[in-house]
Amino acid sequence: MPYLDLASHRLHYRIDGDAADRPWLLFCNSLGTDLTMWDGQASALSRSCRVLRYDRRGHGLSSAPLAPYALADLGNDVLALLDALAIERTHFCGLSLGGLTGQWLAVHAGNRLGKVVLCATAARIGTPESWNARIEAVRRDGLGSFVAATAERWFTPAFIAGNPDAVGNVLDRFEMTVPEGYVGCCNALANADLRGEIAGIASPVLAISGEDDPVCLPSDLEALAAAVERGRHVSLIGRHLVNIEASSPFNAVLSDFLESR
Repeated sequence: MPYLDLASHRLHYRIDGDAADRPWLLFCNSLGTDLTMWDGQASALSRSCRVLRYDRRGHGLSSAPLAPYALADLGNDVLALLDALAIERTHFCGLSLGGLTGQWLAVHAGNRLGKVVLCATAARIGTPESWNARIEAVRRDGLGSFVAATAERWFTPAFIAGNPDAVGNVLDRFEMTVPEGYVGCCNALANADLRGEIAGIASPVLAISGEDDPVCLPSDLEALAAAVERGRHVSLIGRHLVNIEASSPFNAVLSDFLESR
């Protein structure tokens, strides 16, 4: 398995599709997940793109430096990975915290990004008070205490009932997340507020919401699309992990956006 060793931690990554003439597409996962959350997208999009996925610091097979982290730390991890792989420019697709990371990159390193897809995210997610309360609860009770509530936020009851193996796999990986990494990313979320900066994003932006997402409402994604110069919004069936719950329509919308002129 490939890793990138940095000063304080190592990042695990994976590449699918190796045709040199295809554009790069980078996927960035949400809080409490790993790169496997994009399996359905990597399988479909690797036919037309070179797909790069990675485990954020403290998630999956990546190691966890000591908390706290800032959103800039997460964005600079992406830039370090792109530099190490000699990728000058890539399309980007991120969900939730991954979408915030994409917004930071589009603001601070927009020359490295082509088209940007922001899913189930916002320019500010939650409040410092809510994230600090989450940090306290994780340190006290562990991530296992959040599994049931996480399932409810991430998937509709119908999807949970009809896809127990898929949901179970995602929740198992959530529970295995290193607490230090999870807490560090909660610190980043507590302090991340890009509402005053996203108007400067020059890349074409597709904002995708889950129609029933209780975390980042469709109105949050509508606001993102309206705030940037070249943005549009699409809403699909599902809750927070809309790329999993609505995998086929998600892939179709994503492909159409990347192929459009």
